[in-house]
Amino acid sequence: MYHVLSGQEAALSNEERFLLRNTETDMRLLEFWQWNQSDLLSNALRRTLAEFIVAKALTANNKMRIEWNAFDLVTPTGIKVEVKSAAYVQSWQQVKNSAISFRIAPAKGWEASTNKYAVETRRNADVYVFCLLNEQDRSAINPLNLSQWEFFVLSTKQINQEKENQKTVSLNRLLKMKPVRTEFLGLAKAAREVMM
Repeated sequence: MYHVLSGQEAALSNEERFLLRNTETDMRLLEFWQWNQSDLLSNALRRTLAEFIVAKALTANNKMRIEWNAFDLVTPTGIKVEVKSAAYVQSWQQVKNSAISFRIAPAKGWEASTNKYAVETRRNADVYVFCLLNEQDRSAINPLNLSQWEFFVLSTKQINQEKENQKTVSLNRLLKMKPVRTEFLGLAKAAREVMM
């Protein structure tokens, strides 16, 4: 039985079957996931993968991803986290590797638990984690290799002070802000550090 999920209920198992006239077919949810979720370099899916990686590193409270929420994750200590991702190599054929930039625009956040938008336009998280899939060799890139990711962590307070209402930030300008730069295993410490 399929239920509309609010982000707090149990996740699907992957063995769920499609129904036709209330009878199970041989089509499984796993097949859809394989068909739809296998290109980990696509911008939309890489973004979601980055959120998952950060959630695992931070042992986030989120049992499942909530689409369009005002922020992406909440840590066990209540830190609200926004996750952004970028990569040099894309799923399409490129003449040259992509220039790296991240979206940081303030927004009217939507709260999933109340189904309401905020009145004020602002950055809704406490911390931003910028995830860079750093491998630049198409033949070697593997988004599942955590060693190929690099993470840059900043407090929203610092972003607001230095970038005000700016909508994007390039990697070079991000580095000038002196973020905490870390690998996967240092993410939880970095998120705590920028909040001090």
